[in-house]
Amino acid sequence: MAEILLDNPPVNAITDALMDALMAALKEAGDDPRIRAIVLGSAVPGRFCAGLDLPRFKDSSPVEAHASIRRLYCELFDLQSSLPKPTIAAISGVVRGGGMSVAITCDMLVAADDASFGYPELEVGLLPAIHYTHLPRIVGRYRAFDLLFTGRVFDAREAMALGLVSRTAPANEVLGEAHRLAQVLVGKSPALMTLGKAAFTRATDNGYRQGAAGAVDLLSTVFGTDDCREGLAAFATRRRPTWRDG
Repeated sequence: MAEILLDNPPVNAITDALMDALMAALKEAGDDPRIRAIVLGSAVPGRFCAGLDLPRFKDSSPVEAHASIRRLYCELFDLQSSLPKPTIAAISGVVRGGGMSVAITCDMLVAADDASFGYPELEVGLLPAIHYTHLPRIVGRYRAFDLLFTGRVFDAREAMALGLVSRTAPANEVLGEAHRLAQVLVGKSPALMTLGKAAFTRATDNGYRQGAAGAVDLLSTVFGTDDCREGLAAFATRRRPTWRDG
């Protein structure tokens, strides 16, 4: 079993360097025949992943943003889907926006009882575009609209009730619970786990990958709007945005 920990203090913001390290570690674990399950957690106390490193996008053009968003929405999903072994996210503390996008590429999600979830993109001039494809299929159209458009924070208990996570565990045991779950999977036939995961991914895709490509284009377009620039500037200076587009 392999353990991969996100480590970009203070909040595990998603940068090119973090994505490089994460994808390299996943590829290495996927290619190692001695490893039969992967646990993805955080080395930063109180944070799983707070989402995109927003300040770097403040002056980005849609074309520049496209490559980074495609990597998060499409390439990470493709890599996770192609791994011949299961991956388990051990979520502790805060997970927001792009952090949710990282988590949902895993096969199972174990959440600490103090974890908090949310889709705050609209508050900073963005859209939670990938989750328009992902979330309604799990929680239903109306609850998904609530979460995605209000941006409200919700806890691990609600995430479990909604079907967004596989299991919950005490905060100090979430990695241990993910490891115990991994050990159960490690005890299965490696060949059948590989075949089963590939079949499960095909059966449950339901157009997710096609939706992800559309979400990349949508979010890249958003980066070219005045309200996106205003939202990111407001976030950087810790003030309320003044929306400009009608």
